[in-house]
Amino acid sequence: MSGDLPLSSLVLTVAIGYLLGSIPFGLVLTRAAGLGDIRTIGSGNIGATNVLRTGRKGLALATLLLDGGKGAIAVLLIGAFLPAPAGLIAGTAAVIGHNFPVWLRFKGGKGVATTLGMIFAATPIVGLMAGLTWLAMAAIYRYSSLAALIALAMAPLYALIIQQPAAAVAFAILGVLGWIRHHANLARLIKGQEPKIGAKKG
Repeated sequence: MSGDLPLSSLVLTVAIGYLLGSIPFGLVLTRAAGLGDIRTIGSGNIGATNVLRTGRKGLALATLLLDGGKGAIAVLLIGAFLPAPAGLIAGTAAVIGHNFPVWLRFKGGKGVATTLGMIFAATPIVGLMAGLTWLAMAAIYRYSSLAALIALAMAPLYALIIQQPAAAVAFAILGVLGWIRHHANLARLIKGQEPKIGAKKG
């Protein structure tokens, strides 16, 4: 997926993407709002779903948009200066940064919003389809994790349908990472113990 990028450009691309992705907006916003450390409530995650468990819908929406924006900005910023594969690489690095931020001892979120932001910026039609998939599954089942897993699984297929093989590879890598990061959610879904969207505990 690195194509003909020189090593120096590849290293810079990964570094910029990773550092953008590693900004923990959920933690920053909840602390700024006087809610303490978001990692001590609910799932302990720093993402929008857990922020929603504070009851602050505005903060949750802001977290969602900012986390998604990290992935999108990484793609668009690098893509503006380097050949097309670089944007996909930067976006992938942003998701890794969100999941394993250096500032939080590599203990971050699950990367769904950042992944969707990256997908929207890289291939808007696939981003729209994946986003609609998430919304449909969330509306039907009321499980954020299940909706995310289905959307992540479908994104590479959507990319293949529109004949974007490089994007499909990047989305598949992020899909596998997303499923791995949701292993605890999968176990709870199987046991019927996964909290639904809007639940304050679980």
